[in-house]
Amino acid sequence: MRTGILPVFFFLLFAFVSNPRAEDIPLEFSDPVQEERFKDLVEEIRCLVCQNQSLADSRAGLAQDLRQEIYRMVIEGDNNEDIINYLVARYGDFVLYRPPLKPTTYLLWLGPVIFLISGAIFAITMIRKKKYNELSQKEQNLASQLLKETQEESDQS
Repeated sequence: MRTGILPVFFFLLFAFVSNPRAEDIPLEFSDPVQEERFKDLVEEIRCLVCQNQSLADSRAGLAQDLRQEIYRMVIEGDNNEDIINYLVARYGDFVLYRPPLKPTTYLLWLGPVIFLISGAIFAITMIRKKKYNELSQKEQNLASQLLKETQEESDQS
């Protein structure tokens, strides 16, 4: 009876403690051009919580807030560049799916290449090192001698 209650307890605990998803507030556009600009912008901006989703795909509370902020700016007539500059000033280049190439983002752009080259150098080094790990003639003779001695001892037993 007790073992049946424990899983139910944990289920209820996680059900009530889990982070509820933010509900989207419907956005009304008077102009289809503004709606299209909004959709393009939220597809171009990364969710800071989810990180691998755009604002359009994310259901996080912060994503909802950012969508509302972008909506407000689009309705007020701000152009796309002003909106993106505002978000970059506030959250940094990470908010963009395609950050510009500049000194602060070199590692972001070159990091994968650096890791790939480092991995290749490591692999080549290990392969070359393995070739040199072969036994010398002196070591082979010593190993053969030790093997003979252990075989002789086992034969005598």
